[in-house]
Amino acid sequence: MTILSNLMIPLIILYILLYACYKNVDLYDKFLEGAKESIDIILKMFPCMLAMIFSINIFLNSNFLSIILSFLKPFFEMIALPFDVIPMMIMRPISGSSTIAILNNLLSQFGPDSFIGRLGSVIQGSTDTTLYVLTLYFGSVGIKKIRYSLWVGLAADIIGIICAIIVTHLLF
Repeated sequence: MTILSNLMIPLIILYILLYACYKNVDLYDKFLEGAKESIDIILKMFPCMLAMIFSINIFLNSNFLSIILSFLKPFFEMIALPFDVIPMMIMRPISGSSTIAILNNLLSQFGPDSFIGRLGSVIQGSTDTTLYVLTLYFGSVGIKKIRYSLWVGLAADIIGIICAIIVTHLLF
């Protein structure tokens, strides 16, 4: 099985090359066209990525997250939810790399088989980086009016977090 999985990408590339030869496609020219198009896409996406990274760094360095957490701590203690997972819940819609770092810290501190480690892993898998998606994808194609996309994405994240808590409590 590992041999097949190691050969999967080279086999796909070989199939594409053979199919292109069968259809008499000038593969080199098509490759160059694709490379030129990718540069245009990168140039369109770069300002959106830069603005997003800049705003995330401002948010993280402003200590706004710790202020929010200080207000929410009594509520989460009341419902018996581990406080260590809450920064991950708040940061997940904003930044995927930040939540990976938070999850890494949780797994190092509590272990992957702990309730907190499992809950963090399920949250990571059941939510998305809504603001990243909206910024990058909508910004790169020039959509300025996002209408209900933000609210629907954040609602989906909240539902994903609630379901992750329920499923983790039921299964672990």
